[in-house]
Order: sequence, then C-alpha cells, then structure tokens
Amino acid sequence: MRFVTWLLTYAAGLAVAAQLLDGIWFDGPRNGQAELQEKIVPLLVVALILGLVSTFIEPVIKLLSLPFIILTLGFLLLVINALMLLLTARLADAFDLGFHVDGFWNALVGAIVVTIVGWGVRTALPARD
Repeated sequence: MRFVTWLLTYAAGLAVAAQLLDGIWFDGPRNGQAELQEKIVPLLVVALILGLVSTFIEPVIKLLSLPFIILTLGFLLLVINALMLLLTARLADAFDLGFHVDGFWNALVGAIVVTIVGWGVRTALPARD
C-alpha cells in the first residue's frame, strides 16, 4: 500500500505540473477522455522513474554537495530537485514515454509544484499507524 501511495503522490505532482506549466508536458491529446486514456500509463511510469531517481540518485547528490547546500542556506536543494526532474525527463525520453521538460526554469518551477502537491497529498491522507 505504501508503494501505491508513493507512486500516486508523484503522479499527482507531475500531472499538476504538466497542467500548470507550458514547459512541462506529455505528448498526446490536450483535453477530454482521450487525454486521460492516452496519458495515464506514461504518467505512472514517469512517476515511477521520478520516484526511483529521488530514492537512489538524489541522496547521493545531496551528500556530495552538502557543503554547498549549507553555504547557500539550502537554496541549492531547489537546483538539485530541478536537475532530478530534468534527469527524469531525459530518462523518460530514452524510454519514449512522451514526457518533456523545456529548460531549467520550467524544471525548477515544476519541482516546486511536485513538492507542494506531494506534501498536500501526504497531508490529506490518513496517518499510518
């Protein structure tokens, strides 16, 4: 159950970011039932890729850049999150999933959106015992 919650949290964040930002998108129809049918599987796979990147690669990058994170008072974490979203887009492109992030600034804002939506989803869910 924890895995499903984790996957849906990332999927919700990516869906909101793709909806709000013109620089983050999935290939395919832009509205209606066809959009939902064509984009749900790529959305879940991209959420899985983002989750795996966040689980395995991001902690190593944060550990290696810890002095710079302290020096910048944590602002480097925003850059790291944006780079992880760009890496996810590159990996999704390699698997031909149709997920695109157009540039660093879109990735930065998208990472913030994914983080805020993920926080909101985790807050809305009942607490685990």
